[in-house]
Amino acid sequence: MIKKLIFIFSVVLIFTACGGGGDENTITGPDSQNDVRSVQIDPEKINGLIESFPSPIEMAATIEDMKVPYSKKHLVATEIAADFDSNFDKALGLGMLSADLGYLNVYNRKNAIVEYLTSIKRLADALDVDQFFEFQTLKRLATNSNNLDSLMFLSVTSYHDMDEHLRKTRRSDLSALMITGVWTEGQYLACKVNQFKSDKKTEEIIAGQKDIVKELLGVLEFFDDKPKFKKMNDQFRELLKLYDTVEIKLIEGEDKISYDQDSIPVIEPGEHTDIIYTQEDLNKIQNKIIKIRNNLISL
Repeated sequence: MIKKLIFIFSVVLIFTACGGGGDENTITGPDSQNDVRSVQIDPEKINGLIESFPSPIEMAATIEDMKVPYSKKHLVATEIAADFDSNFDKALGLGMLSADLGYLNVYNRKNAIVEYLTSIKRLADALDVDQFFEFQTLKRLATNSNNLDSLMFLSVTSYHDMDEHLRKTRRSDLSALMITGVWTEGQYLACKVNQFKSDKKTEEIIAGQKDIVKELLGVLEFFDDKPKFKKMNDQFRELLKLYDTVEIKLIEGEDKISYDQDSIPVIEPGEHTDIIYTQEDLNKIQNKIIKIRNNLISL
């Protein structure tokens, strides 16, 4: 349940970053004149991109199964996040910190969860996008496993409010940055864990991001005329190039039905995806993702 919560909360934060008052073509905030201006991107494109992401639930479960020791050094330090001064950096940071929540929750680090929620609140306040949910309530519920159903309800409700607001305001720049932050940090954690203890499932999650990187870059390139976006996008273009040698095949087949010990039918999908890559391919991709992430938090 809590893993599902972290995924939903991450999406909530993504859509929260699209809110705020003021002119709907301008990012609000004290440094708005130095930040990007929004172009109109079909919200369905953003929604489709989010849905195609590898779920933080999936990654959390994989990390947990691998029995990899907890390491706070893998996360974006809240001290670093406190130094983000532009809306560009704050939106990216908001996405990254929300992805880090999933990692923290796998290891049941309640004190750290509170610390990261506090940092997220600080960034959301600075961006004037915290009006859709109550951080104090989220903090209280997130640290008490007995309140998970209430937390789930609150998160889902907030998500729908964010979604509606996004469609009305059609401000996609901060949303694109939030999505980029969530994806980059999630893949960074996967890469760091896989480097510590290689696992076939984790490898395929990393190697299988080819189409998602292409779609993500397609959104980010709407803002290519902005210096910070251009600098970041160039790094993602280099990453996409590394995926050229990775082949992803959809294999068709008939579903198979088996029964568990309680005679409950279990369906094994016949259709599956084959991801073809070499260890050299994987190493290059992992190293590039790690480099991109570290560059983004030092921009």
